[in-house]
Amino acid sequence: MSNQPNTHWPAFFDSHAPYYDQNPFTQHTVAEVDFLLQLYPVTPGASFLDVGCGTGRHALELARRGYKVTGVDLSEGMLKVAREKAAAEGLEIEFVHADAKTFALDKAFDYAVCLCEGGLGLLDAGEDAERHDKAIFERIHAHLKPNAPFICTVLNAYNLVRRLKDENIGNGTFNPVTMTSYYDDEFDLPEGKQTIRIYERLFFPPEVIRMLRESGFTVDKIFGGTAGYWAQRPLSLDEMEAMYCARRA
Repeated sequence: MSNQPNTHWPAFFDSHAPYYDQNPFTQHTVAEVDFLLQLYPVTPGASFLDVGCGTGRHALELARRGYKVTGVDLSEGMLKVAREKAAAEGLEIEFVHADAKTFALDKAFDYAVCLCEGGLGLLDAGEDAERHDKAIFERIHAHLKPNAPFICTVLNAYNLVRRLKDENIGNGTFNPVTMTSYYDDEFDLPEGKQTIRIYERLFFPPEVIRMLRESGFTVDKIFGGTAGYWAQRPLSLDEMEAMYCARRA
């Protein structure tokens, strides 16, 4: 199954896939899955939907614990690594190559996650950011059973605003009216440094809450959600990501 738009993100993640698991933020998977299951306990054998599953680090850990997992990702390269890891451990996980905004599966799940920028916020230049992220929320909502939990981590606009200066407005890399940024960013990756063109529209928590509610979710809690630092604690203004804990209404 493939539904892939004309975007630079699949090419980036395809090339990065062999090195992804070397990133420092990927080293806390067991603790992160422990945290997910503490927030919303589910019975053994429950089904999980992992949107933007990448190389499958959360999907594999959930499968090791006896859960039935389906992972969706835009990058075939990431999925190739995920399938190889699952096969090496003898784990049965369904990995689907699809766009998070449009995927359609013939099943409903007990729990869904979209973590570590797993599709949310990955925009093309000029793309409508709210329409993009709401489409992902709506697709996930359509694949959940009633009252099923959904946890996502989203880039934190407070962090962005606290780092910006007027010169970012003057040089055109940030528009304060639309809250959009357009710039070249140098990523220090395990395979070496890469310059990536970034188009972003980061959202403040009240905006994400509204989009989740309009997509059919009840929002229970918001925590700090920076990878490697998950806990039931208030969101910090300087934190990279916020965690939204919701349920399908």
